[in-house]
Amino acid sequence: MNDDDFQDDGTGDAGEVLEVSLHGDEGRLDRALAIALPQLSRARIQALIAAGAVSREGARLSDGASRAQAGLHRLVLPRPVAATPRPEAIPLTVLFEDADLIVVDKPAGMAAHPAPGSWTGTLVNALLHRCGASLSGIGGVARPGIVHRLDKDTSGVMVAAKSDRAHAGLSALFAAHDIERSYVALTRGAPEPAKGRIQTLIGRASSDRKKMAVLRSGGREAITEYAVQQTFGAPRKPGAAPMAARVLCTLHTGRTHQIRVHLASKGAPILGDPTYGSGSPAAPVREAVAAAGLSRQALHAAVLGFVHPVTGEPLRFETSPPADMAALERLLSEL
Repeated sequence: MNDDDFQDDGTGDAGEVLEVSLHGDEGRLDRALAIALPQLSRARIQALIAAGAVSREGARLSDGASRAQAGLHRLVLPRPVAATPRPEAIPLTVLFEDADLIVVDKPAGMAAHPAPGSWTGTLVNALLHRCGASLSGIGGVARPGIVHRLDKDTSGVMVAAKSDRAHAGLSALFAAHDIERSYVALTRGAPEPAKGRIQTLIGRASSDRKKMAVLRSGGREAITEYAVQQTFGAPRKPGAAPMAARVLCTLHTGRTHQIRVHLASKGAPILGDPTYGSGSPAAPVREAVAAAGLSRQALHAAVLGFVHPVTGEPLRFETSPPADMAALERLLSEL
């Protein structure tokens, strides 16, 4: 079983408990624990620390990069969970369905498939309940039917395969970038120029492996076309950017966090983005975000178009941004 097959669901039903004494001269905490407990990887120990599952003399530890201190350290390993996701009766907004595929309007807050931090309540859990055994198994036991992903907190149109032939065909379309994919983003400021093409390399950030970044070398090619559709809030001084904007982004590749990274690289991060939204928007924009109840990145997968991999029928689906983004856009238009 992999480290990712463990879960702490808050029920108190913990798994194995490990205890080890450190002398305080071993350097970084995560490294010292990894040396003392070779059965656990350093990454696994860092995850346990982040989850609040590591303590010293009864005091919870939160920083793996801090210097190890002398004392008895206790690590609580969460209980193992089954690798196979279970069906859950979760309502879905279905845009299209036939024997081979299903297209849904995924809500923000729903992960595409089970993963650490989102073992239940995912699109896969909902699809297993709706589609049952017909769901394609090519994606593996944890990701049946999944051909592409949206970030957990990105809403919008997603397609999943119900048959292996559809899965193979859709995967080929995505690999060839023969898919129409457009997203609506609400941004802090606006990218310059108002219309353009961003073509960079994207890969893991050297400073934080959980983040993606534009790289000078390495990584994978990422291409996004964008167009500013509307700006909000007059610039506070001549030559300055507007307070916010609605930007339409079209993907020509599908890298992790691509739109979020690309817009941030243009100095116009997506509003509400906790990872790439560095810098604070103008006070009126902050107030609008709070009033709209937006608690995630303001990004919506609005359009998905492709040729049906089995029937050859051209398909195109378009949905409007959900209530939180719609409310934010309305408030921004009043600035």
